[in-house]
Amino acid sequence: MKAQRHAAILRLVQRERVHNQERLREILHDEGIEVTQATLSRDLRVLGLAKVTDPAGGSFYAVPTDHMAPFPPVEQLAATLLLSIEGVGPLAVVRTPPGSAEALGGSLDHASWEDILGTIAGDDTLLLITRSEAARARVTRRLSELAGIRS
Repeated sequence: MKAQRHAAILRLVQRERVHNQERLREILHDEGIEVTQATLSRDLRVLGLAKVTDPAGGSFYAVPTDHMAPFPPVEQLAATLLLSIEGVGPLAVVRTPPGSAEALGGSLDHASWEDILGTIAGDDTLLLITRSEAARARVTRRLSELAGIRS
């Protein structure tokens, strides 16, 4: 449920300008997701969402970009967003809840793990390109441990 809620929050703040937590709670409720203010506040912190200035006045939640606050640490996101990971050769395919691959990919890109050359994110799938097959094995093992997944 937490992964679905996180994916919904990311999708919503990318789709529209959400100016406060109460409005975000209302939108989540309309989508069938009930959340307390304390949990929502924690979710926003874990996801690394930032409040940015709205040129029209006020502020709204946004997913960090290179020009804003850094992505949340991989250690925080992997436990919530990583559903599965499989690899072959130097490539690994990571599955996430819908709308979450970009957040996890950005977090990995900003973490600058030596074994990872880069990431390509779709909606719910992330491609990790590593330096070698051995590097991919190390990365998949490390991510699986962070997410509590048996590899």
